[in-house]
Amino acid sequence: METIKYGHNENQFGELRIPEGNGPHPVAIVIHGGFWRAGFGLDLMEDVAEDLTKSGWATWTIEYRRTGQEGGGWPGTLLDVALASDYVRTLAQTYPLNLDNVVTIGHSAGGHLALWTAARHKLQEGSELHTENPLPIATAVSLAGVNDLKKMHDVHAFRDNTLSQEPNNPVADLLGGDPEAHYQEASPFEMLPLNVTQVLVHGALDVHVPIGISDHYFQWAENMGDFIKYIELPEAEHFMLTDTTTKAWSRIREEMDLLK
Repeated sequence: METIKYGHNENQFGELRIPEGNGPHPVAIVIHGGFWRAGFGLDLMEDVAEDLTKSGWATWTIEYRRTGQEGGGWPGTLLDVALASDYVRTLAQTYPLNLDNVVTIGHSAGGHLALWTAARHKLQEGSELHTENPLPIATAVSLAGVNDLKKMHDVHAFRDNTLSQEPNNPVADLLGGDPEAHYQEASPFEMLPLNVTQVLVHGALDVHVPIGISDHYFQWAENMGDFIKYIELPEAEHFMLTDTTTKAWSRIREEMDLLK
């Protein structure tokens, strides 16, 4: 494993792992969750990255500025993920990477970022999030992902059918004081169709990101013509999807093997 900076900020770095063999290797951009908050880092996906690398993927596990840090939130968090993803082109100048098969895979908030990275080619030039010539993504894999920011915002805003007054809404923290102003550019659901192959995996026992978010997203994406696969794991909760000792992860690995 090699730690490589893709920017100047202390949080703009990634961990690159290269599998055995000559390559060129398919690339998995691995994106951690933690509701985009400063208390969570890329170590959450270390086991996932190591397991994928053993199975033949070059993995680029990215860190990014998060809420609670200077420059985190809107638009810095999303711009960092875009910059880190495009940096794969730079890595390919030194390492044997297959730029024709780059997959994003993220968990929870990282699932949101995995889909958004695949969708950002649709951003207009006037958007704060627009960057020139984004790296093409072959497939986006969302594990218990926050695929619809508005629905996730409402999950936190409404409790017991009453509006919560508690200032504890990670989507609002990410998008700033007026989340409605940014859904069209930041929420994968609002950006459908993505015109990129997608795989959604969600555990039915998930109490952190309701499975209904993936259900709803899948139905809309399929109806709008995206090629999308949805895998519901009836006995899995939120964190089983990144625990490489579980049956849930074994199922995800099978899916990743098909994408190589």
